[in-house]
Amino acid sequence: MEKEATQLVVDRQAYLTENCPALSLPSSTAELQELCKKLHQQIDKVDEERYDLNAKVEKANKEIEDLKIKVVDLIGKFKKPALRKVRMSADQMLQALLGSKHKVSLDLRANLKQVKKEVKEDVGDVGDWRKNVEDKAGMGGRKKMFEGEA
Repeated sequence: MEKEATQLVVDRQAYLTENCPALSLPSSTAELQELCKKLHQQIDKVDEERYDLNAKVEKANKEIEDLKIKVVDLIGKFKKPALRKVRMSADQMLQALLGSKHKVSLDLRANLKQVKKEVKEDVGDVGDWRKNVEDKAGMGGRKKMFEGEA
């Protein structure tokens, strides 16, 4: 194990000396600008490589997930996925279940009982209200009102 650890340290030093040379800062502004341009180009190159590697890793992960699903299907142990709420009318549900061949319309109102509405009878003959008021006006009218009820 100690040999492996020392070998890793040696490998790391060799890689750093190969890919990361010592930084020497130039004194003039033109040389500094040239160094900055060179560093930006190297950064762009590393970013492109990093993006490509991330894309490869994501593709490999997706492929692994697909293969896991295939294995689970072959074994027969299947986890039920979380279901989404779907708003469908009864007609759409039947069409989805039976296929597009069957045109079934579900009339929910056909099975309901029919209720007859009661018609209210009119309460007597309604005459001219002014006439009734004049007849019952005053004390004599009250007497007429009581006599009319009896």
